Amino acid sequence: MFQPIIGVTPLYDAECSSYWMLPGYFKGLQAAGCAPIMLPLTTNAQILQQLAQTCNGFLFTGGQDVDPTLYGAERKPYCGPACPERDAAEQLLLKLALQQNKPVLGICRGIQFLNAALGGTLYQDLNTEYGSAVEHHMSPPYNRAVHTVTLLPNTPLRQLLGVEVLGVNSYHHQAVKKLAPGLQAAALSQDGLTEAVFMPQQKFVWAVQWHPEFFYETDSASLKIFKALANAARP
Repeated sequence: MFQPIIGVTPLYDAECSSYWMLPGYFKGLQAAGCAPIMLPLTTNAQILQQLAQTCNGFLFTGGQDVDPTLYGAERKPYCGPACPERDAAEQLLLKLALQQNKPVLGICRGIQFLNAALGGTLYQDLNTEYGSAVEHHMSPPYNRAVHTVTLLPNTPLRQLLGVEVLGVNSYHHQAVKKLAPGLQAAALSQDGLTEAVFMPQQKFVWAVQWHPEFFYETDSASLKIFKALANAARP
């Protein structure tokens, strides 16, 4: 079976000036039948165009906070460290992926970045700006559910998983606030936060706030999400 090449955005260690990768992203994609590669953080248009043409799909990973300037907000003291290199590179990469109708999956920061890049806004810190009794920043181990989400009817995620309520892991302090034009919510947490989105007008643009890369070995729903990306990326 054809194994689609999935370009994966790297995590960035500013202190060491180095790219790095959580193995769960690659292993989850491989378990789903993909051939993952790590992408550079570059704004070189020629390089990005060639990568967009070469890759069959893209995974936008977790990592630093999205800079509030991306969604027209003032940085608050409780906003965490940002990564300008990621924000700049991923904006250009996302634009190319959408133009070429390439499948895109966002995880954690990925849903936040996708929403901000397309015109939505974010809570810069949930404890400060939202407040909730729901556990959104769990302690290890991460391969377990700490809260539930409701999968909304008539959404591709609900159709894929075939359940209304799903247990998920959770490790984030930012979240979708105002949903971007062109995105639709696919899942809501118990406290009303948007925890999954999709773009109906695109072949496959999904994003989730939880972490299937930590859970795919024991949670069938997590593996199904990776497999959905794989299937969308096959010719």
